[in-house]
Amino acid sequence: MLTKEEYADGVRYMLKSLADAGFYLTEEEKERIEVADFGLGKVKEIGLQLFTYVNTDRCCAKEMVLRPFQTCPEHTHRDGREDGALVQGKEETFRVRRGLCYLYVDGEGDKATIKAKLPETAVTVFHEIVLREGEQYTMYPNTRHWFQAGAEGAVISEFSTHSNDETDDFEDARIRRIPEVEKICL
Repeated sequence: MLTKEEYADGVRYMLKSLADAGFYLTEEEKERIEVADFGLGKVKEIGLQLFTYVNTDRCCAKEMVLRPFQTCPEHTHRDGREDGALVQGKEETFRVRRGLCYLYVDGEGDKATIKAKLPETAVTVFHEIVLREGEQYTMYPNTRHWFQAGAEGAVISEFSTHSNDETDDFEDARIRRIPEVEKICL
């Protein structure tokens, strides 16, 4: 569970990183920033700060901010069912705005030679794609992937089909996608 201080620190970090990259959020938008620790209690190492601009039945746009070497754990946006209807997994494009992103997807790759630091989570894919500022990569539904910022951190825009993060399938069974933030009792 995230403490209120960890959540506030993540929001501050995201706002500064976005401003440094020339992105600004309204006061109302700032209230919707999400700080995800994936339930592991190591948000600065295994976590993600994100803001969703829009998420309709057809499309989604987000900004993701990662601290230096912060990792979003391995997961898959699988085909599935929502309200009894068959839905395709999410197709997403990452575009790096600031910093560097090490992205790992299904395909050939060797755990011993990757540039990222191995996270303290289960990872099984090591096909490395290094995204620098202005570069982008598209992942199709059912693509297993994980990613990590480089030494300067990263600001990444995500453009995708409908996002239903609650149903992401994580490789590490300990992970909870939806963050819990401690409540203050009055």
